Amino acid sequence: MRILVTGASGLIGKALCALLTGEGHEVVRVLHHPDTGIHTETRAISLDMARALRPKDWTPYLAGVDAVVNCAGVLQDSAGENTRHVHMTGASALFIACEQAGVNKVIHFSAIGVDCQQPSAFSASKLAGDEALMARRLEWVILRPSVVLGRPAFGASALFRGLAALPLLPLMPDTGRLQVVQLDDVISTVLFFLKPGSPSRLTLELAGPVALSMSEVVGCYRRWFGWNHAREFILPNWTAAILYRLGDAAAQLGWRPPMRTNAAKEITRGAVGDPRPWMTATGIQPSSLPAALRLNPATVQERWFAGLYFVKPALFVVLPLFWILTGIISLTVGWRSGVDLLIGTAAGALAEPAVVAGALADIVVGTLIAWRPTSRLGLFGAITVSLFYAVAGSILRPDLWYEPLGPLLKIFPTLVLHFAALAILEER
Repeated sequence: MRILVTGASGLIGKALCALLTGEGHEVVRVLHHPDTGIHTETRAISLDMARALRPKDWTPYLAGVDAVVNCAGVLQDSAGENTRHVHMTGASALFIACEQAGVNKVIHFSAIGVDCQQPSAFSASKLAGDEALMARRLEWVILRPSVVLGRPAFGASALFRGLAALPLLPLMPDTGRLQVVQLDDVISTVLFFLKPGSPSRLTLELAGPVALSMSEVVGCYRRWFGWNHAREFILPNWTAAILYRLGDAAAQLGWRPPMRTNAAKEITRGAVGDPRPWMTATGIQPSSLPAALRLNPATVQERWFAGLYFVKPALFVVLPLFWILTGIISLTVGWRSGVDLLIGTAAGALAEPAVVAGALADIVVGTLIAWRPTSRLGLFGAITVSLFYAVAGSILRPDLWYEPLGPLLKIFPTLVLHFAALAILEER
């Protein structure tokens, strides 16, 4: 079959494309961002679902397609994401285009519980997308998974691992229970409904066999890592609210933190459902989280990832602040000190312009690192500027190498931090 998969770089979409390709299907991957060229065995289309809002935007890509699997989704509106456009308007345009192009089979991913409560724009737009598909004359299947966990570390799966690595476990207040579902079971479900003659016009909840608290889910991962139980405490409401707002702010800068205000609204509701219709329709027996983890023992890579999970946001807060504040200080209270450092050197005549140029370069580098689309460029810029300071300082003020506070020696740990940030920058 030729199968078009939207959201092909996400947790579900990426795993699905790999399995479909391995089984000999021709996969057309729809990606939000241009393809890196790694998966040359499959065709890739760079198309932002939030901008493909008309059926004709999809029509050119549906020629010869036998089935469509819509895995696209975003957690919250931000500078680069629009929940209604992705979940409803763009998805509806795709469904209409499928109907017009004769692509009858559409498997669509929604979210568990959206038909009961819509506490946020995420669930409200998901439900609207479901209703748009139900109105079409297609062989549709709507899958509403709970929190999907798997071997790949992304989204909630990554967050739970990061929390499991903390010696003290902070718990958000007012969190509901979760019937977490395994990625392998979700992928098996899609494969079942792609088979010829499989049932259609179904809406199924994909939920695990056991409802767990957030603490119990994290505890499963700690045992998987081989670590003892962590001491727990519930964060005050005001602290949790600040953390969610900080997540919102990070999203406006292009980052995708799992802890945002939409997530707060959704986890209060929880993610529980009835898996029996799913099991009856497909014959799949969903695995529990402990059973799934036992089949895949943790490796040193998983432990490294968990330990670095919260180091990453710390790096991308500290490094931009370091560069931006250094520039601001150089232009304000540290102006005289900066100029005096250059007086009497070969660059003494240009001391003031040099301080201004250095300060502006620092501010630009910090801003580039903070903005996710330019963060890689900013990190390389920071490394370049640091090396320039080391060389220029060695020529103009070699005495700074043996100053007690080590202003030039500190360039080396600074460089290491930037290379570490580069190493853990990518999330997919």
